[in-house]
Amino acid sequence: MGDEIKHTHFSDEAFEEFRNRVDLETALLQQWVSDGLLTCEAPSAGAELEAWLVDRVGAPTANNVNFLEALDHELVVPELAKFNVEMNTQPLSIGPGFLETMHDNMWSLWQQCEETAVAMDNHLVMIGILPTVQQTDLRLAYLSEMKRYRALDEQIFRMRNGDPLFLDIEGHHHLSVYHHDVMLEAAATSFQAHYKVDINNAVRAYNASRVLSGPIVALAANSPYLFGHCLWDETRIPLFEQAVSVGGSDYSKRVTFGLRHAQQSIMECFEANRRRYPTLLPELMDTPPEKLAHLRMHNGTVWRWNRPLVGFEEDGTPHIRIEHRVIPAGPTMQDVLANAAFYFGALTALLDEPTPIEDEIRNRDAAKNFYECAKHGLRAQVTWRNQAVGDVRCLILDQLIPLARKGLLSIGYAAADADHWMEIIRGRVDSCQNGAWWQRHWVERYGRDFNCLVRAYQERQAQNIPVHRWPL
Repeated sequence: MGDEIKHTHFSDEAFEEFRNRVDLETALLQQWVSDGLLTCEAPSAGAELEAWLVDRVGAPTANNVNFLEALDHELVVPELAKFNVEMNTQPLSIGPGFLETMHDNMWSLWQQCEETAVAMDNHLVMIGILPTVQQTDLRLAYLSEMKRYRALDEQIFRMRNGDPLFLDIEGHHHLSVYHHDVMLEAAATSFQAHYKVDINNAVRAYNASRVLSGPIVALAANSPYLFGHCLWDETRIPLFEQAVSVGGSDYSKRVTFGLRHAQQSIMECFEANRRRYPTLLPELMDTPPEKLAHLRMHNGTVWRWNRPLVGFEEDGTPHIRIEHRVIPAGPTMQDVLANAAFYFGALTALLDEPTPIEDEIRNRDAAKNFYECAKHGLRAQVTWRNQAVGDVRCLILDQLIPLARKGLLSIGYAAADADHWMEIIRGRVDSCQNGAWWQRHWVERYGRDFNCLVRAYQERQAQNIPVHRWPL
């Protein structure tokens, strides 16, 4: 959840003092890491799910203020735009039944949210990019009523010297437009999985999450359309990367896959933040350095697709968790949790292997896989162990589903329960019908009526039947 701030304008002195505090808190975190203080007895999992509010014809509706007031639930909060909201889960220990508990908790909360939306003549839709969203919807009049977002817009364009953003995505069609505010980011919604990890496993968990990102994007892709253009299978990836580019430096991309695997310590990411990325939100907080408030604020404005985060237990003990940001929202809660099962299972299995996966798959190959899979989905070619190049579907079916199943079994899952989630992934990959495939083929059959597409999608989503079983 993004912390709210008190100010939207900042002095030069505030920027300097904020940087000083980030320096101090980064050094403090480094000391904690060196002293072995960021440990955890067992890994745990959590998640965030972003969603769209739509009206009766499937268009985005800027109604989250009224919706959140009527819902009044601490785990559902505003997102950047007034037509988006974010659902959060309580953390769960990774062990037998945690996926089913997460599904049931999120599905119950989702149904409560949908009931609230329907009472307002709206619906809630989980989808990477809403096909009906238009560039005219993405304007500051629809920015959520949080100072954090207003300040973010002002600071990004201050760093760009007022120059507009240039969105340029070439897929099945070619989209090329200018945009004058940060609201482009609001068109991309996701499911973000959190994995709390012992500091001794943090480097391997971070690198393994990066290596898994390409295949996971391929199987989960759900964002083929933007502003009426058919683009990448997961257009959310280039959209978000270009939506908050500050310009003017080698580190203008605040959304990034990253230049390298972590080598010796997860602190390499926090040090890179401190040294390479200019401050965006220099909010000075009246908190002791031990709260790491300024480091965490700064880290929250560097959106790595896999991002290490610092959190605290109820007793104040610090921890590290990996935020896996590559998965789009939807199509159903069953699909969302199958994606989570695949990620957590495969990650667990990779951490149990004697050889770190980053020793076998170079960063440049992991990065290329990621963008190829975002562009081509389940038709992508990827590079895996021993420099082998092949079809991502074969990789998922032959190697990664068994790997994820092995990971789930290792944490105590019964074979039948692990197979439930893996069969959803297998069915999707066997049929090649993920959310992106279904949307494209619906349009091929019925035409470019995106309002009807959203309504058909929402009706199927409400049944919570995995997308590979959706009829056209």
